[in-house]
Amino acid sequence: MIIVPVKDGENIERALKKFKRKFEKTGVVKELRARQQFDKPSVLKRLKMEHAIYVQKLRQNEEL
Repeated sequence: MIIVPVKDGENIERALKKFKRKFEKTGVVKELRARQQFDKPSVLKRLKMEHAIYVQKLRQNEEL
């Protein structure tokens, strides 16, 4: 359960923004979407490898 303490006089929009940020960090929506369909382990492995290559290229470009 996500608890967001709201201080006296704090704007409700700010508290809602904090709640959304905490909810996003939990990864509930991401997991729910992943469970809606079955992906073969080989496909997951390939996607993970492609993502790792992408991140590695980004970091390599940052160094230059």
